[in-house]
Amino acid sequence: MDSSQLHVAILSSPGMGHLIPVLVLGNRLATHHNIKVTILAITTSSSSAETEFLKKSNGKKTIEIIPVPSVDISHLIDSSTKVFTQLRLLVREALPGIRSVIASMNHRPDSLIVDIFCTQILPIAEEFNIPKYAYHPTTAWTISLALYCQVFDKEIEGEYVDLKEPLKIPGCKALRVDDVVDPLLDRSDQQYEEYIKLGMEYASFDGILINTWEDLEPETIKALRNNDKLRSVLKVPDFPIYPIGPLRRTIETTERDEVIQWLDKQNHESVLYVSFGSGGTLSSQQIIELAWGLELSQQKFVWVIRPPCDGDADSAYFNSAEKEMREYLPEGFLTRTKDMGLVVPMWAKQVEILGHSSVGGFLSHCGWNSTVESLTNGVPMIAWPLYAEQKMNAAMLAEEVGVAIRPEILPAKKVVRREEIEGMVRMLMQTNEGKGIREKAKKLKMSAENALNEGGSSCNSICELVKDIRSRLL
Repeated sequence: MDSSQLHVAILSSPGMGHLIPVLVLGNRLATHHNIKVTILAITTSSSSAETEFLKKSNGKKTIEIIPVPSVDISHLIDSSTKVFTQLRLLVREALPGIRSVIASMNHRPDSLIVDIFCTQILPIAEEFNIPKYAYHPTTAWTISLALYCQVFDKEIEGEYVDLKEPLKIPGCKALRVDDVVDPLLDRSDQQYEEYIKLGMEYASFDGILINTWEDLEPETIKALRNNDKLRSVLKVPDFPIYPIGPLRRTIETTERDEVIQWLDKQNHESVLYVSFGSGGTLSSQQIIELAWGLELSQQKFVWVIRPPCDGDADSAYFNSAEKEMREYLPEGFLTRTKDMGLVVPMWAKQVEILGHSSVGGFLSHCGWNSTVESLTNGVPMIAWPLYAEQKMNAAMLAEEVGVAIRPEILPAKKVVRREEIEGMVRMLMQTNEGKGIREKAKKLKMSAENALNEGGSSCNSICELVKDIRSRLL
């Protein structure tokens, strides 16, 4: 290794939704800034997709990937333990293994970058005297909430969901109580305590990377940088903010599978893509209503479908099982829609699909990886949030940015009926209002490209980060 070459270690928590942004960041630092990157990936024993994804990524040689062995937390959880808490516990129990990996490195990292669930690494970073940065792979608005929540914890009595007024974060869009992140729904649940700790840990890092860009959230980013009240609450003189996005996966193959070949035959921007991410599930009843809504709309579609789950919407996060589609779709649906759309079980090449000229809309759970992939392709959305921060993402996309429409009532609260689904699909794909939303999405695509180009705001922000890491080594 060149003695002048920086070595950065990036720590990822389990789950495809966390691995993907960490790997994308690592590849960006390696290919654009000549940095040696080591990914420390905490794995779970239950995810074969995760293991295969890591093997494939490790074969590229631009970055080194070291899996951190999975840990058993079965003695710490029960059937009611939420995914947010499980992820925090998984990382906590993996800390000794992470420390061993870092201690055994021939060349100690010049800095550590950790994702949202790995902020508990602070003692290890301090022990080895390694500069430490947190990577928040979603919006500036959601990290503002995480940082400011310790204020709400002291000032608000009772449950947040019972409040009559929105939550007010200085300098940011007010947050409706219906849109708060899942850990704030019940103050007696362990995930609430874990979320408050997360916000406090963020404030102890040397800087925070955010997968957003200046033009997308100008006011919120400005508030994070210049918020005296926030700094006084966090008891820190300053914490640099680095908007480095929108970082996303690139198309990795020219192989044209069945879905892409089908899209090749469709008209320009005529197809609605429907997917709820790697961990989102719908109830049996909601799948039936969605199927009928798509059929009634008479619009072309590609639907990536997972078996129904009548528990929590994030219940497939650590586990998923294939089930015959005909068992849970309306009788005759696949036959009636065979010329109208494709139903794809479990997984599809999302980046390639969203980048296809035939795709004109995306019905999405609004996970930030999917959102960024949609926005950077200029594809407008029907926002269908299920869990985590997705409700905040949906609110921002629909009300602030104007590139999405969403159901009248949150899907997490009530089954969205076929008539409303039909209406939203037709509006987005057929009407002048939908055309206006599409035009905004295309402008945002250009803005995203400009941010990452040389001289753009995010490109400059990454350069500032690299400069800061080097300065701490002097």
